[in-house]
Amino acid sequence: MTMRNRFLQLFICGSALAVTSTAQAQDEAYVPDRATAYEEVLTLPDITGNWYPDWTRLFADRARPPQLTPAAQAEYDAYLASVSENGPNQEAQAQCLPPGLPGTLQQPYPLEILFSPGRTTIITEAYEQVFRIYTDGRALPEDPDPFFKGNITGFWDGDTLVFDVVGLHPSTNIAVGIPHTEKSRIHGHIQRVAEEELVITMTILNPDVLEEPYISRVIYRPDNDFPIREYVCQENNRLQSGEDGANIDLGFDVLDETE
Repeated sequence: MTMRNRFLQLFICGSALAVTSTAQAQDEAYVPDRATAYEEVLTLPDITGNWYPDWTRLFADRARPPQLTPAAQAEYDAYLASVSENGPNQEAQAQCLPPGLPGTLQQPYPLEILFSPGRTTIITEAYEQVFRIYTDGRALPEDPDPFFKGNITGFWDGDTLVFDVVGLHPSTNIAVGIPHTEKSRIHGHIQRVAEEELVITMTILNPDVLEEPYISRVIYRPDNDFPIREYVCQENNRLQSGEDGANIDLGFDVLDETE
């Protein structure tokens, strides 16, 4: 065997061992013991199923705007001036970009909650987003990649699911016109406060943007008679581009022509 072939064989064997070791480590970290883990799921407070926002209270808890730092307030004032002159920039909507947190959970669309060992999964009809709240004891990443869904871990405190989110994408917002930065962090609670009422509370922290924590609170009602429907943002999406960025053609020109 030549030196080159011997090196290649050693490299392949070493790579295979590395892959096997990595797979074993992942198995040990993330694959639950089916004999016991699913029994633990049955002891959790039952918040599974489909939940629809309470329309009568959907916008009430957002009446109070975030209290901003002077620098963030100046940027927000510039945003409002641009909206006043040019109209709202709907580039994110036109590009079908999901609003992230808390925006996705503030949409007037239902969500579904599923349990599995070490994880609670929230599936939203809006933008067909899947939020995985890991409750298997893992820590949040110290240097998180920015995701539209963020990086989420949580734990059960009695009948309340407590979760934390870091690594929120800068294309998502704390509130309209107030984008997240790398210092944004969300501390949340999910609790079934009554048979017909689920409350998701998200407290947003960001020392560069917020003078005080900003709280988003959404109330949901159970309704398993109507399953979550398919949501394809790109379908029939009338996208326009102009000097002020992308926007959406609402078809008013066509309506004007038919009058």
